[in-house]
Amino acid sequence: MLPTAKIGPYTLPNPLIVAPMAGVTDRPFRLLCRRMGAGLAVSEMVIADSKLWHTRKSKFRLNHTGEPEPRSVQIAGGDPEMLATAARKNAELGAQIIDINMGCPAKKVCNKAAGSALMKDEQLVGDILEAVVNAVDIPVTLKMRTGWNHEHRNAPQIARMAEAAGIQALAIHGRTRADKYNGEAEYDTIADVKSRVRIPVFANGDIDSPEKAQQVLQHTGADGLLIGRAAQGRPWIFREILHFLETGEHLPPPSMDEVEQILAGHLGALHDFYGETMGVRIARKHVGWYLQTHEQGEQFRRRFNAIDCALEQKDSIQQYFEDLRNREVFAA
Repeated sequence: MLPTAKIGPYTLPNPLIVAPMAGVTDRPFRLLCRRMGAGLAVSEMVIADSKLWHTRKSKFRLNHTGEPEPRSVQIAGGDPEMLATAARKNAELGAQIIDINMGCPAKKVCNKAAGSALMKDEQLVGDILEAVVNAVDIPVTLKMRTGWNHEHRNAPQIARMAEAAGIQALAIHGRTRADKYNGEAEYDTIADVKSRVRIPVFANGDIDSPEKAQQVLQHTGADGLLIGRAAQGRPWIFREILHFLETGEHLPPPSMDEVEQILAGHLGALHDFYGETMGVRIARKHVGWYLQTHEQGEQFRRRFNAIDCALEQKDSIQQYFEDLRNREVFAA
């Protein structure tokens, strides 16, 4: 039976959430994952310093036009007052949930005492949680790691601080800051946190199949799952996991025609959202992810990455799948 996932007043359609990923979970990707079965999609992290919001990158990250409710926006920074201001301004722009980033292990984030670097300073964590919760009248959530390193897995302590401060839900990646994305995620710490707090806890890290999703839910007792890298080039993973959790059976994989349709739609959405120049550039990494398991994918990707025209990108994808179908007919 599926757990019921709630964040403040919002009951999510299901407990599968698109994890926030910088440079990935833009509006076109969020909308696609929602159509493919995700119950919620969290925005790319928005830097807390609103003086930098005039940049082109920030303007795209702050755009939530047409997104279904609830709209969750992640903010990142290390200054309580600045984060509180960012929370207020995002709420004014339509955010319905504010997510605080204490999970990103990237050097450029951690070197500014933000992301998972914050877990080193529990006093600052407490100040941030209190400032942001008090700044807005919408739910505030927290995404973090299990700790700074293996000797300092302080997620349980921070979880209790978060609950006391009024945080409405926690998402925990099963690695420390020192692990980055190396090795395997561990779920014992997430289970420990879940046993200590009454607010919803969502598990994150290495959830890449229906069986793994079921295993993590059973092991941690979590209220839901965040899925990140496994959805890159495979947004249908949400419906596959959802179907398995509901029925115990596997959905058949998407047909070649459906994959082409999904990819072509994603490509068009990127071109429309960013404009041709930027959309063409961003589309390249997504196409690489979609085709990473294809035998002919590598050779095609090299050619595709040299294309700088939106129409030519669309035509090349159509031709690629037409060639695949012809090869299948010939092989039969």
